[in-house]
Amino acid sequence: MEKYQELKKKALRCIAVADHMLTMTYPLVEDPKLLVAVIENIFLGITNIMGALLYYERIYKRVPAFSDTFESKFNIFKKKCIKRYDINRNYLNFMLEVKEIVAENKKSPLTFSRKDKFVICSDNYRLKTLSVDDLKTHLEKAKLFIHEICSIIDKNERIFSESKRRT
Repeated sequence: MEKYQELKKKALRCIAVADHMLTMTYPLVEDPKLLVAVIENIFLGITNIMGALLYYERIYKRVPAFSDTFESKFNIFKKKCIKRYDINRNYLNFMLEVKEIVAENKKSPLTFSRKDKFVICSDNYRLKTLSVDDLKTHLEKAKLFIHEICSIIDKNERIFSESKRRT
């Protein structure tokens, strides 16, 4: 199995886990700390699917070699893939927003639950809240993004597999 296929499978799995935690587990447990796990799975899903497309492009030498960091992948994705596949540029802002939430949570000195929200407090006491409604919106955007990238990979994968059979 190629690297891009593994990453595609991981992305779909992460989004399925995030969806299950948000729609099934959270209503039963009602612990806002679960919302952090949901946003982390959304981030992993979009990062893995972005990596899948980049590794797919790398096979056909359409993108240069890149390091396995979010920044490196994101920059190459933005420069090489957005225009080629006519991907909506709003996904770039969405990806950065989700990454920022995950990063703020990791470096936050103080986090707490308030009613049905999870509050992340930065060093200078700037607050960021995670609510179920916010995460449902993020999850839907992530699903659309992953679906779009999967359809690009699948369509092109079929084209190249058919051309290999003919030769």
